[in-house]
Amino acid sequence: MIIDTHTHLDDSRYDDILDNVLLNASNDGVDFHIIPGADLKSLQKACDISEKYSNIYFAVGVHPYDLDYFDVDYMKTFITHKKCVAIGECGLDYFQKPSDGEKLLQEKIFRQQIELSIEYSLPLIIHIRDASSKSLEILKEYKGIYGVLHCFNASPILLELSDNFYYGIGGVLTFKNAKNLVDILPQIRQDRLLIETDAPYLTPHPYRGTLNEPKYCRLVAIKMAEILNKTIEEVEYITTNNAKKLFKGLI
Repeated sequence: MIIDTHTHLDDSRYDDILDNVLLNASNDGVDFHIIPGADLKSLQKACDISEKYSNIYFAVGVHPYDLDYFDVDYMKTFITHKKCVAIGECGLDYFQKPSDGEKLLQEKIFRQQIELSIEYSLPLIIHIRDASSKSLEILKEYKGIYGVLHCFNASPILLELSDNFYYGIGGVLTFKNAKNLVDILPQIRQDRLLIETDAPYLTPHPYRGTLNEPKYCRLVAIKMAEILNKTIEEVEYITTNNAKKLFKGLI
């Protein structure tokens, strides 16, 4: 069994095909799913999906590109829901060259979500893009926080967080230009590895350019097994147990 620890099933592209997407996933051994919070406008939808399907959970958070609607009080109305398992995805993203003021806003809202995770004793789902040093600096300021570095960007300095954080590995691992991630994967503690798709984004090879689905977790597991010289069954066992340890109440 594989757990897709990061899949945007609340995306509108799944509206008319969600049942088939979940059936496809189940047929490939992907039986549980976590919808990360990215935009508060879709939070109710993610919650509704989790209530409809027993094998789907959700997180409450705001992506650094969706800060306009950030509202702590609104988030708190969902955090205590029985299917909420994390805070995030939240973090820093400097890929689009934000101004200094925009960076400060990202950092402020990132910190507020870290503080929510502390207040409610929930793991963080962290998004980091072109901002590894600043993200590490902020995360090291807080004691006792834990979670997952979603779509781990292969930055060696982030391995410093391995005592408290897991590393989400997705379809990028299968890309032909993923040398850095392929090289660093064996350096990650195996008790810290998670599988994700980030669907509908980052579809694995050889299906790049098509809609990503949780079923493609198996392609990630196959590539991970190849790199780590393990069987697919071993990778499934390791990553599933890791997901259960991190996300309390899952399954």
